[in-house]
Amino acid sequence: MKLTSAQNDRASGVMLAMACGDALGAGYEFGPPFEGEVLMKGGNGFNWAPGEWTDDTSMAIPILRAAASGRDLRDETVLDEIVTAWIDWAKTAPDVGVQTSGVLRGIEPTASAARASAKRVHDERGRSGGNGSLMRTAPVALAYLNDPAGLAEAARAISDLTHFDEDAGDACVLWCLAIRHAILTGEADVRVGLSALVPDRAALWSDRIDDAETKQPRDFTKNGWVVEALQAAWSAIANGEGLVDTLERAVRGGRDADTVAAIAGGLVGAQWGLSAIPTAWQRIVHGWPGLRSLDLVRLSTEVLRGKPADERIDYAGYGDISTLVQHPHDDGVWLGAVGALDHLPPEVDAVVSLCRIGSKQVPARIRERLEIRLIDRVEPDENPNLTFVLVDAADAVATLRAEGHTVLLHCVQAQSRTPTVAALYAARHLDITIERALAEVSAALPHARPNRTFRAALQSPELTNLRSGHS
Repeated sequence: MKLTSAQNDRASGVMLAMACGDALGAGYEFGPPFEGEVLMKGGNGFNWAPGEWTDDTSMAIPILRAAASGRDLRDETVLDEIVTAWIDWAKTAPDVGVQTSGVLRGIEPTASAARASAKRVHDERGRSGGNGSLMRTAPVALAYLNDPAGLAEAARAISDLTHFDEDAGDACVLWCLAIRHAILTGEADVRVGLSALVPDRAALWSDRIDDAETKQPRDFTKNGWVVEALQAAWSAIANGEGLVDTLERAVRGGRDADTVAAIAGGLVGAQWGLSAIPTAWQRIVHGWPGLRSLDLVRLSTEVLRGKPADERIDYAGYGDISTLVQHPHDDGVWLGAVGALDHLPPEVDAVVSLCRIGSKQVPARIRERLEIRLIDRVEPDENPNLTFVLVDAADAVATLRAEGHTVLLHCVQAQSRTPTVAALYAARHLDITIERALAEVSAALPHARPNRTFRAALQSPELTNLRSGHS
């Protein structure tokens, strides 16, 4: 399936928003509901680093990697590999869930052994409806965008590896189909998957969804149970105003806060897209097995494209890509085209990319690197979160500078995206009028010609208010 630019943005947001929700909630897990500020602070009983994800995302990684290999997640050999990876992870992970640990402990590394163990655990305890399969299910949706029936089968098959309970399988089917729908349409609607369930189960879940929409996440006091975890996540989405607000609502619900926020993140990421995720979160999100935000995005892209990510993207046919100049208002910021990555000044130690680049296109010595999704097109659908992205990019440059970094800000030709963000940086953080900033930045760049949509955004009252209100 060929995706539009906006659909690619939404698909790329699934795993990263899931990981961000997980890391955001990690510092509040097991705590009571609360009001007030939500920080990606880490800590808590497992002594998480700020931005470190927990078992929710860690268990999703083998699924994501299997999907990125292009193989069918319903294949028994693929399921064997996923189980093997989980068992290896569980040997050193500090936070394996009680039910998952009981299933994986001491078994052969095969899907059949896992399913048998899941049934044994269910029979011994009389229940197995924990939220542990729903929390990891988001990557399944990426692999079956053109096959909803296959998606439902794969979601249930992977749930069944550790969770015998019917509620768990149903929840994974509903959530994955909702993620698929959101990627394709931009609409969050968990009811789209009800038709994939048998009628009596669909009616039961319809009532549960209705109930979720009348309550807040804090009202679901048993959110370790898959039903209330889904309800709490859906409540956060149904009542939330954008991606950040939704994830913060999920965390404020307390108790299994990281899992509810991770579940919500998979769907809200599909609704709002990668471009709605703050760069401040992207910079610090990380976790097992040594992955960071860019790795999640690249693995997601590999699932969508069906092939490995490009190590370099060849922009040679785009005209002059050699531009490299200092910002006229801050000599600690360099402005350039993509070719500047091949001849960076030695003092540059941070790169902010406003265009797509290959996995090895930024020199290895650069540790601070951000890729911000900004499309040089005038159609509104191409940049659905335009104001947020422009402000976030400008503020990211300012944050890096405040930390003492020398920054390269670049796009393909330094024609439209680079001068727009560079001018906004000067206006927001250097007390220069936007008119003067844009004129002087454009004069410094030989090919500067910001498109009309970007120019209009810089002059919009909304962005002016944001400028005047920044600290």
